[in-house]
Amino acid sequence: MIPSPMAYRHLPNSLPNITRAICWSSPKRASRIARLYTRRSPKQFFSGYGTMAKPEGLPPMEYPFLGRSGLQVSAIALGGWLTSGGHVNPESTFNGMKAAYDCGVNFFDCAESYADGESERVMGEAIRKFGWKRNDLVISTKIYWGNAFGEIKANNVGLSRKRVIEGMGMCLERLQLDYVDLIYAHRPDRHTPMEETVRAFNHLIDTGKALYWGTSEWSADEIAQAWRYADKLNLIGPLMEQPQYNMLERSKVESEYVHLYRETGLGITVFSPLKQGILSGKYRDGVPSDSRLAQTKVDRIAGFWKETGKEKFQAIIDQVNKLEPIAQRLGVKMGVLALAWVLANPHVSSAVTGASRPAQIYENMLALEVYKNLTPEIMTEIDDILGNKPPPIVLRDWR
Repeated sequence: MIPSPMAYRHLPNSLPNITRAICWSSPKRASRIARLYTRRSPKQFFSGYGTMAKPEGLPPMEYPFLGRSGLQVSAIALGGWLTSGGHVNPESTFNGMKAAYDCGVNFFDCAESYADGESERVMGEAIRKFGWKRNDLVISTKIYWGNAFGEIKANNVGLSRKRVIEGMGMCLERLQLDYVDLIYAHRPDRHTPMEETVRAFNHLIDTGKALYWGTSEWSADEIAQAWRYADKLNLIGPLMEQPQYNMLERSKVESEYVHLYRETGLGITVFSPLKQGILSGKYRDGVPSDSRLAQTKVDRIAGFWKETGKEKFQAIIDQVNKLEPIAQRLGVKMGVLALAWVLANPHVSSAVTGASRPAQIYENMLALEVYKNLTPEIMTEIDDILGNKPPPIVLRDWR
């Protein structure tokens, strides 16, 4: 239950807004936490959580509907990319998933290509380890790259009927599940007829192996084409799309997909809300050897460095440094501000986050309160610093 303003009557008015978000309990406890906070920075306040139990007073989870469906997903999800397998040991993944679940996260996202299937396997083990009820979870995975599961590349990459149906079977085996809630076409396959792909994903739904299907990193035209075939064949079109969306990557969610929100009820679950951690502010003094961007053997990270280069990277860091004062005014770290900015977009149903420690997960939950404090003035200030806001899209209305 959300407390009344009287619950904050012992809090000093000078405290940042986020402290009020932390203090959800009794006035006596709120006053004690407030006194502690005035002696410690926000960074210090969360630095000691480590693997301990969920701290008291975090904002309650929110569960938006996913697009034009009746499925509710947690506004903050936990992803399996670089969270399992070769990057973090299984025990760390178990701790992270438990921390997320304790915070109300019901949406756990994965893909067959993450750590060559190891991410799915560890996620499945975690679900069994903690004995979570299947009806309390929303599990997703993605199909496209199955190179690791065959000796010949032919038929192990793409979205052919064979690839989709066989790939789904292997995903479920690794996850130790009978079905997934969401199945994504991880990339568009321009070598396979769209009708074949649409029919293949509908087959997964018809046979009970998935409840909804969607896309990831597809263009608006490709999603619209899939819907045209679905309508023509009386089949189910893609419910959701998972693009990259953050302060530095905005065009698809804010511009390209706009007409699809109204025409198809497209739901959005976004990945990389912190842009591989860049928007957390931790790279201002260089790239730590144990950080995500130091994992140059990972294809996406290697591609990032090839595309960005050192000069462009430094320019991005300079922008992040200019955003830091806004985060400080709100009383949070830069990463929380960046995540809150994503959640403030009404078209985003869920932001898929990555974390290697429970403390990071607990801190991410603060964004559930901070996004409500992002006034139009603050959003304009952020836009002025970023300088990348897409031009407005005017949708004709002939009524």
